[in-house]
Amino acid sequence: MENQQERELTAEELAAQKEQMLQFYTESLPYLEAQLKYEQTLLAIDEARFKRTNIQMQYAMMAQAQQENMFKEEEETEEEPKARKLKKE
Repeated sequence: MENQQERELTAEELAAQKEQMLQFYTESLPYLEAQLKYEQTLLAIDEARFKRTNIQMQYAMMAQAQQENMFKEEEETEEEPKARKLKKE
């Protein structure tokens, strides 16, 4: 049995092989288009998840900063010593 790559193809065999390749790719297009739509949909979902997570993290950081500011303000008001009054004798 001869290796197909080693022997030269005739013009008719070459044309038939080209036709088979064209038919294969033409028949494969609907599957590839479906896969493309699937991948694009997954990408859109991932982008939406990333944006939502990013926004949630920003809200959490803002809330934490507000809590820290409130805590600092409470500490400052508690630390202020009350003015001592001298007793009159």
